[in-house]
Amino acid sequence: MSTTTESRAELDDTGLKRTITGRQLFFYTLGDVLGSGIYVLIGLVAAAVGGAFWIAFAVGITIAAITGSAYAELVTKYPRAAGASLYVNKAFGSRALTFLITVSFLSASFAAAGSLASGFAQYFAELWAGPPALLVMLLFVAALSVVNFIGITESVVINMVMAFVEITGLVIILVAGVWYVAQGDARFGTLVDFKASGNPELAILAGVALSFFAMTGFENTANVAEETVDPHRSFPRSLIGGMVVAGLVYVLVSVAAALTVPTDTLASSDAALLEVVKEGILPVPVGFMSDLFAVIAMIAITNTTLVAVVTQPRILYGMANEDVVPSAFSRLHPGRRSPWVGLIFSGLVVAALLVVGTLLTEAGAGLDLVARLATVTVLFLLFIYVLVIVSALKLRGRDEHDRTFRANTPLLVVGVLGNLAILAWSVYDDPASLLWCAGLLGVGVVLFLAERLFGSRDGGTRSDDAEVQIV
Repeated sequence: MSTTTESRAELDDTGLKRTITGRQLFFYTLGDVLGSGIYVLIGLVAAAVGGAFWIAFAVGITIAAITGSAYAELVTKYPRAAGASLYVNKAFGSRALTFLITVSFLSASFAAAGSLASGFAQYFAELWAGPPALLVMLLFVAALSVVNFIGITESVVINMVMAFVEITGLVIILVAGVWYVAQGDARFGTLVDFKASGNPELAILAGVALSFFAMTGFENTANVAEETVDPHRSFPRSLIGGMVVAGLVYVLVSVAAALTVPTDTLASSDAALLEVVKEGILPVPVGFMSDLFAVIAMIAITNTTLVAVVTQPRILYGMANEDVVPSAFSRLHPGRRSPWVGLIFSGLVVAALLVVGTLLTEAGAGLDLVARLATVTVLFLLFIYVLVIVSALKLRGRDEHDRTFRANTPLLVVGVLGNLAILAWSVYDDPASLLWCAGLLGVGVVLFLAERLFGSRDGGTRSDDAEVQIV
């Protein structure tokens, strides 16, 4: 797209505006991937693998980065909202499959937002245990919805600020690790210890499956393609670059945690990184550092959840213009140019998940809402990732130009196999999560039936001339 065209898009008041720069997009990706997962999931991964759990993070981010390269290729072909749904629709031309991808992505985003809101309430209780957890969760989701309504540029700027805060928290962990090593107390043999009694490869696979929730988030970046300045240049560098940096941070933080805290302690903690702080390695009062880390964790969770809240109505918006969901979701607020119908609908679905999950927990169902919704998120996303990579391969030679990015083909094949392996293990390890997946898909069935019964019958994908832009 030429500079003149971009300038016109920025001034167009009928739809989405291209206001997100490449630098903002990089931190948008980095902040989303470096979200709450690194703060809350290390303990679970350590329990599955042992002291060598950093390998699980390294393998997971590698598979995720390969998948990200497929997204980068497709974004440079189709720099529009709707992400995976648009790509699968282009590759297969099936309304049914496009519908399934759309609902799966929405379901993953809803489940992720619910899991993160629950995690936020847990950290909030560390600072103030007064308000009921459900109230904290609902207010948390409502507040982020208001930020989203104000506008995408404001949301991205806030995301950048929170990304710096959460990265600062991870730097503290890295400094503690270096300090500990410098003192000569580190036992490096821990880094090659596989505590699991079975096959080390299966132990790593189990760890990757548990940690993959921390690797996700990059797919949300593709859904702001229609709001990015010069997406053909910005996306490959910002998306893949953000994931590579996030992966390096994950591995280094994992190594620091393994060296400074006994694996058993990490495995039994709901907030494993906080255990590093409690070791008192740095010459700072432990109480102060514990409170500081609770705040940083809340900011990290807020950052990740904000991206999910931004994404949900924009998927609905994009697919409403593809005649997959009811056209009401394409409505924009006349003043803010925000997709307000989709925003309200998304907030209600997440709220319903939180209410139902809380009621089941209080009824003694033995449910860990954070873990269950995280697993549901991963199941949906792995299914989507496989289809996105296949779509990238299937669309080779179509709609290409001199600015199209091309991912490495052998690596894409590895990405397909890796995602399928993690998906199979996740289902085997937690089959009950499929029931929650089915419930969220049921919401999509309602949308599908509504479009079939009351939607427009022009039957097709909008033309390029009919594209609209968001703010």
